[in-house]
Amino acid sequence: MKKYLFIAFLLCTTFGAFAQKFAYVDTEYILKQMPEYKSALNQLEVASKQWQQQVDQNFSEIDRMYKAYQADQVLLTDDMRKRRENEIIEKEKAAKEFQRQKFGPDGDLFQSRAKLIKPIQDKVADAIKQIAKSKFLDFIFDKSSEATMMIYASSSYDVSNDVIVKLGYKPGAVKN
Repeated sequence: MKKYLFIAFLLCTTFGAFAQKFAYVDTEYILKQMPEYKSALNQLEVASKQWQQQVDQNFSEIDRMYKAYQADQVLLTDDMRKRRENEIIEKEKAAKEFQRQKFGPDGDLFQSRAKLIKPIQDKVADAIKQIAKSKFLDFIFDKSSEATMMIYASSSYDVSNDVIVKLGYKPGAVKN
């Protein structure tokens, strides 16, 4: 009798484990199908090219100044030489600062990308969430990312609070 109960228990837990429904999406493919995404990428490319031209102009100006300084260096007094060196150094600092402002991690390009692309990505994420709920899917993965990334998970499978309790803490005690 115990054998039959054990087998029935195993069958129930096995079927329960396979009842989860998985799906995947290719967000890169989805985004490429959206005209607003293409438009946003074009806007970013135009801005990036303009800023890169300005950066290139700044550095070619510095190069020109340096070559002129080298050519005139023999004829300059110490005071004039120092002044020209300082001008080149200041111009180079300004050019590097401009480059950082436009292309750095907190630069204009990064912020423009976030402003233009994030609403489109949020729209896709909402659509994925709606489809997951309508098709009773538990997990959706994104196959276009380098490391397979879960982009939707049913909250019924979140055991974070259970882990916190197991560790001896109270869930929700710390606010982000």
